[in-house]
Parts: sequence; C-alpha cells; structure tokens
Amino acid sequence: MTDQPTVPQTSPYAIDVEPGTYWWCACGRSARQPFCDGSHKGTSFAPVRLDVAEPKKVWFCGCKATLKAPLCDGSHSRL
Repeated sequence: MTDQPTVPQTSPYAIDVEPGTYWWCACGRSARQPFCDGSHKGTSFAPVRLDVAEPKKVWFCGCKATLKAPLCDGSHSRL
C-alpha cells in the first residue's frame, strides 16, 4: 500500500523566496508548510528540492496533489 499525503490546505502557498535551495514537503505532515521538517520519516515520501536563482514569488502546492511538484498546477480545484 502506498502512503497518501495529508492535505494541509486546498490552495497554494504564495511565498516570496530569495536565492537558495528550498525543500518542499510532499507528505503534508510538516509543521513548517510548505517546507519539509522531516515529518516524512517512516513514510514513502521524500521532500522535493527547488533551487531558486533570483528573488521571486513562488506558488508552492498546498494540497500535495500537483503533478508539477513542488509548484501548484491547479490540482486543488479537483479535490
């Protein structure tokens, strides 16, 4: 059986990011949404890396159903 992610919210997280590396929570269990805090340990999930080269706004998926992880693709509208 495959683990199912928890859905922390049914809309994206719009976050202004600076250059650097970000780890998106794929399991939905992190207390630091949308970022990983290690809560996936013991599941089949792993965080998704996003490297950012310049400051910008990023729309991180909040429903964990996106096919374009870690970015929102509108999947929340079909939940």
